[in-house]
Amino acid sequence: MNAEQSNRPEPVYDRQLLLSGAKRNAVLELAEAQRYGIDSYGDADYVSVYGMRPAAWHAKGVRLMGRTAVECTRDDLADAIAKDVAGAAARAPHAARALVVDLFAGSANTLYWLMRHLSGARGLGFELDAGVFRLTRQNLAALALPIEIVNTDYRSGIMALSAAADQLLIAFIAPPWGAALDKTSGLDLRRTNPPVIEVVKFLSNALTQSPLLCVVQVYEVVNAASLAELKTCFEWSTLHNYALNARGQNHGILLGSKRWVPTAA
Repeated sequence: MNAEQSNRPEPVYDRQLLLSGAKRNAVLELAEAQRYGIDSYGDADYVSVYGMRPAAWHAKGVRLMGRTAVECTRDDLADAIAKDVAGAAARAPHAARALVVDLFAGSANTLYWLMRHLSGARGLGFELDAGVFRLTRQNLAALALPIEIVNTDYRSGIMALSAAADQLLIAFIAPPWGAALDKTSGLDLRRTNPPVIEVVKFLSNALTQSPLLCVVQVYEVVNAASLAELKTCFEWSTLHNYALNARGQNHGILLGSKRWVPTAA
């Protein structure tokens, strides 16, 4: 290393760095995953997945790309989401065991937590990106987790589904946000890739007999018009936010039901 290189400041491991350039599809070293947590959230263990801190999951052979480290739903958040989903599902008047589908699975960590809180449910994930799919499949195998993941797009995956008329279909919907997240105006659900409302409408139209519970990941600040438009897709909906990060950096979910309404709690 020459003097010029040694004097260069180290890059900040933030969302922008890991979603662009070489780091986007690169497999992160343990130190890099921890550095992202420190630089972005002041916590080396921020990227905890599958119930483990980074040092533990890395030791077991789990690996994440830069983009997956940013886009994954970490343990604390995924656990909170899964508890609220299980609470809503318990109020569904349907006898058959639930089918839980993550339409944009990524690391499949949300699916992992949903399966922990939904006893007897079947878990299935779709992941179009071949690299992410390959790495996630390797991670699930390394941990011997009973989760099925398919290398396909959400439309093809949905069309191949077969659900009983009395089977509740729980769909976790978290497409890549990309430019949809603005620091000032928040998350515009019409600008995700693909748009969330497009996904919900396709799901509803493709599975006309199935009672649906859609679980849409949102941000603390959401574009009001996009949220209002999404709510019109459901018979019932409720918004949950989780105060796990600093104010203005938190995530949440919109729960929405189609072809059923939860019974009173």
